[in-house]
Amino acid sequence: MVASFNLDTRRLISLILFCCSFFVAAAVFGQNASPSPAPSPQSAQAGSLEDRVASLEAYIKNTDGSKTLADVPGPGHNAWMMTAAALVLFMTLPGLALFYGGLVRRKNVLSVLAQCLGIVGLVTLLWWAAGYSLVFGKGFNNPFFGGAEHFFLNGVTSSPNGDYSYWVSENVYAMYQLMFAIITPALIIGAIAERMKFTTLMTFMFFWMFIVYFPMAHMVWGITGFMNGIWNPASGIKAIDFAGGTVVHMTSGWSSLILCLILGPRLGFKREPIPPHSVVLTMIGTGMLWVGWYGFNAGSAVAADRIAANAFTATTLATATAAFAWGMLEKILRGKASVLGFCTGAVAGLVVITPACGFVTSTGAVIIGVLAAVVPYFAISLLKPKLGYDDALDTFGVHAVGGTIGALLTGLLASKQANPNLRDDVLSSLFASQLAAVVVTLILSVVGTAIIAFALKFSMGLRPTAEVETAGLDISEHGEEAYIS
Repeated sequence: MVASFNLDTRRLISLILFCCSFFVAAAVFGQNASPSPAPSPQSAQAGSLEDRVASLEAYIKNTDGSKTLADVPGPGHNAWMMTAAALVLFMTLPGLALFYGGLVRRKNVLSVLAQCLGIVGLVTLLWWAAGYSLVFGKGFNNPFFGGAEHFFLNGVTSSPNGDYSYWVSENVYAMYQLMFAIITPALIIGAIAERMKFTTLMTFMFFWMFIVYFPMAHMVWGITGFMNGIWNPASGIKAIDFAGGTVVHMTSGWSSLILCLILGPRLGFKREPIPPHSVVLTMIGTGMLWVGWYGFNAGSAVAADRIAANAFTATTLATATAAFAWGMLEKILRGKASVLGFCTGAVAGLVVITPACGFVTSTGAVIIGVLAAVVPYFAISLLKPKLGYDDALDTFGVHAVGGTIGALLTGLLASKQANPNLRDDVLSSLFASQLAAVVVTLILSVVGTAIIAFALKFSMGLRPTAEVETAGLDISEHGEEAYIS
């Protein structure tokens, strides 16, 4: 028996060594067989000293450096954007997953984690196949959809795309924007937690990305977008949204309200307590969201420049102010400042400052922080009980309400002092433009979500059986339990 085992072990080791040798040989052969790339015309003809110095100054100032360094990514800006992309992914995995996971009952915590993981995979494939091109292409010359030229990331290389950045590689920019596309539908999970079938949810997200997110993101951030007030002179609505108040928070927040209304409340809603199973996990998730949000907001400058520095500062001030103000509201009105209240206030501050962070001064950020606590606090504590909808984790109260007031406050507080890219023609009617953008976002989100949700309700069914919901989605939908006791 021992001899047989030793013989099998030797054969296994020999097979592993053979495979390793094969791959090493293939790698060496491929390296030797591949000719070294020829120097580009830019590197071969460096240009005059004056042009080279001008290009270096352009890199430092994040302006057009096309004289001698066209198609050359700037290492500092690229490094920041790769870091920012990782930070935004960190917001979803594990930040949002733990934040939401702690708020549900223990029998459903894994369902939230699985939904977040499923969305990451699904949206990544959609982004590679069509999403990036539909949002940031321009082949259609259309204010609502970008183009087909970058389907399957065709032509998306390490060279910068001058429509969006002078110095950041387009493939890095594409991955950065992917992280926004991932977290936006993931936010919707909070409103419908504990009561939607996994397969139906993934199907809903598939259609929602094409009907709501892709056109909305192009309208606001695409170079030919209908509501890109700064970079598209021909835009129909000259609105501004630095990091996603309309694109991310309003779309997910208003969609979550419609979906939870169509889905119906959880079993036992208003008849029995449905407390969070772990505020500790929610606190950890909040901290991860806050840290990751610096990539979300400061990264939206698409450079390590003065605009990014302003967004970083504004994000910090607004978030800390909102967390503190929410806690103080609870202390004054309820007698106790809860950890969950501080967490909710912090997230509300992050949401409301998002569209404004690159456009407002530090004082504007503090004003936004106070209002980010006050308005969502009363939306959750007064409006939600009065209307009786089961927004399980307050996605509507924080993201829809917060995103909406953030977009409007941007129209009131945006300043050239914070961002010199703000033109006078944009500032002159900015609040009206922001209001129009809010209306367009609301209509697209509500109508698009309602169409998809009703179609799936009558074709696939939205909810599991009452028995499955009672037992919990973890064991019923995923065959696992978070806690074995």
